[in-house]
Amino acid sequence: MGTSAEHRRRRILEVVQERGSVRVADLAEELDVAPVTARRDVAALAAQGLLVHGYGVVSWPDQVPSYLPVAVGQARRADRARGIPTLGMLVPSGAYYFGEMVRGAQEAATAADARLVVGISGYRRSEDHVQVRKLLEAGVDGLLLTPSADPGAVDIMTDGIEDLGVPVVLVERRAPGPFPLPLDRVCSDHSCGAFLAVRHLAALGHRRIALAAHQSPTGAGVRAGYRSALAALALGAPPVPVIDTFSLRSNPAGFEVAAEQLLTAIRDCAVTAALIHNDVDAIMLVRRLRAAHIRVPEEFSVVAYDDEAAATADPPFTAVQPPKREVGLTAARLLLGRLGGARRDAWSPWRQVDLLPRLRIRDSCRPA
Repeated sequence: MGTSAEHRRRRILEVVQERGSVRVADLAEELDVAPVTARRDVAALAAQGLLVHGYGVVSWPDQVPSYLPVAVGQARRADRARGIPTLGMLVPSGAYYFGEMVRGAQEAATAADARLVVGISGYRRSEDHVQVRKLLEAGVDGLLLTPSADPGAVDIMTDGIEDLGVPVVLVERRAPGPFPLPLDRVCSDHSCGAFLAVRHLAALGHRRIALAAHQSPTGAGVRAGYRSALAALALGAPPVPVIDTFSLRSNPAGFEVAAEQLLTAIRDCAVTAALIHNDVDAIMLVRRLRAAHIRVPEEFSVVAYDDEAAATADPPFTAVQPPKREVGLTAARLLLGRLGGARRDAWSPWRQVDLLPRLRIRDSCRPA
């Protein structure tokens, strides 16, 4: 069908994440490509650790009990004898946003002649503890932790995270409550990312800018930054309440409500632009706008958040790009530094690092 390899592979990840496992032959038929092309795409994704491929079937990694093989513990004992550290990394998913984080951490581990072992929770809070236990049983020397949901509701964040027995770096999560945990942390500054988006739209003359965002750790930062940006840029109060977005696949009813709210904001509240988190939902919402004869960018401007699929949209979306790879890279380097002998004393304070996103300008915005 003439699509790029990047587009095909993103679609493969979407399908496998939704279904858990799927035959490669069925993927080829769904993508309308030759079986050899589908096998090549699946092999490339499997080589990155994003999928598990075997006997003509491709599976999502968190569906596979052996993702943390017993052999890791045996290899770890040999590594320890040679002084090679092993980092354990817990992430909710091996694809999309978190796949880039894992690749950054792997880059740091490779450069330090260290090993990285990944546990995937599948966005299940109960699985956070299971995967951490497996990582510790495998003999990891330190942990990079990204719990599954809002930190304020995640047990692992408040129940013994300081008692795991190994150094810990929290990644893309902030501790609950008004005060930070005495813990190393590396995050994207999503509040800053939202500010960059609103400032760009305001510079184009847009004064009534809406926000549609997920209820998630990233979404919380985007919401806070959006409100702060409106105040800092003297744009007044939000023209409409923040629209809660939902995946069309996992919550079609919620998605339809969000689409209707956005249409109402445009028609009845003179909203001329929106920041939408995330860009997959932005693509689907823009399709709804087009069906309602609202043209992007001629009549309505859009900035997407995450920049995972924004470049493949029609038109390509201007998007906020969090520094995903750099977050993983920085967190792994910080953990390796702890393992290298730095002590938690007056000369080695806890480090809580915020990395700034950037705005990728494309074709989805026009002057108001």
